[in-house]
Amino acid sequence: MIDTLGYAATSADAPLAPFSFTRREPGPTDVRIDIMYCGVCHSDLHTARSEWPGTVYPCVPGHEIIGRVAATGTKAKGFKVGDVVGVGCMVDSCQQCASCADGLEQYCERGMTGTYNSPDKHTNGVTYGGYSKDIVVDQKFVLRISDKLDPAAAAPLLCAGITTWSPLRHWKVGKGSKVGVVGLGGLGHMAIKLAHALGAHVVLFTTSPSKKADALALGADEVVISKDADAMTARANTLDYIINTVAAPHNLDPFIAILKRDGVMTLVGAPAEPHPSPNVFGLIMGRRSVTGSLIGGIAETQEMLDFCAEHGITSEVEVIPMQKIDEAYERMLKSDVKYRFVIDMKSLSKSA
Repeated sequence: MIDTLGYAATSADAPLAPFSFTRREPGPTDVRIDIMYCGVCHSDLHTARSEWPGTVYPCVPGHEIIGRVAATGTKAKGFKVGDVVGVGCMVDSCQQCASCADGLEQYCERGMTGTYNSPDKHTNGVTYGGYSKDIVVDQKFVLRISDKLDPAAAAPLLCAGITTWSPLRHWKVGKGSKVGVVGLGGLGHMAIKLAHALGAHVVLFTTSPSKKADALALGADEVVISKDADAMTARANTLDYIINTVAAPHNLDPFIAILKRDGVMTLVGAPAEPHPSPNVFGLIMGRRSVTGSLIGGIAETQEMLDFCAEHGITSEVEVIPMQKIDEAYERMLKSDVKYRFVIDMKSLSKSA
C-alpha cells in the first residue's frame, strides 16, 4: 500500500482537515498519478456537508483532477511516466453492460464507481478523491491532457466541461443552432464557451444584470434577464435547445415556452429540492421535451478535451491553496468566484 495525505471531512459540520490514508499499489492496468491540481465542484460541498444522502466519513472529495503519471502497471500501455493526465468523476464501471459497451460508463447499469465516496472494489471501503497528493486509477479512466492546455485551468473541464459538452453533442448543437444557457456559474460559463465554439448562436438567461458583460466576453450573443417577463415573452418559440445549469429549484415553464416546436431543454444542475412540475400544456402544444444529462463517458470526455485544446478553451479559475478549501466553500455558496476554484496541490505539503 502507498501512504498518502489528503484533506477530508470527518462529519457534516466539521471543517476539512489533513487526513492520512493509503492508496493501493498499482495493478497491471493501473496508473499512479501525482496530483498537481484539483478543481472544486459544488458536488464536493454537497457531499462533504451531507446535503446529498449517503456520505461516508471520512470523505476526501475532488473529481476534477490533473496530475503527472508517476508509475504504470505492466499492462498500462497507454501512458508513460511524466505524462500530464486527467481523472474525472468516475474511476470504474462494470465494463459489461450496454451503456459501458456504448462508451457511456456514467450510465453503467450496475452503477459506475465515483472518484470519491463510492464503494471501492479494491479496498472494500470507499473511494477517496482528488483533494490528495496522489491517486491510483485504471488506465481506462485516465485521460490525456494536451500541452496546449494550462493544467490548472483544464481541471474543471473534467466535470464542468464534460457535463455541458455531452448534452450539447448528443443533441447535435452546431452551426445554425440557437441555444439558450440558463445560469452563469461553473457549468454555465463552460456551456457558453463550448456552444459558441461549436458555432451556435448563444443566449444567456440570468437573473443578474451585472453578469451581462461577462457573458458577452465568454461568447454569448445575447443576454436576457429572466426576471423580465416581457423580455422572456418576446423570445417565445425562438430556441432550438436550452441547457439549464441552475442548481436551485425554479419555474421551468418560461424556458419551455422559449423553445421552438420539437425543442429540447436539458437539466444538468442538480438542486437539493425538486423543481416545480412544469405545465404539461407547454410540452404537448409544441412537442417539446425536458431531459436530463449526467457528466459524460470516457470517449466523449477525451473528445471534449481534444476539442478544447484545438480551440484554446479552458475554465475561468481562481487557484487556491488546500488550506483555504472551507473558505472557498463559503464563497461558492455566495457565488463569489469566477467561475471555478482550483486547488494547487503543492500547498498540501504544508499540512504534512
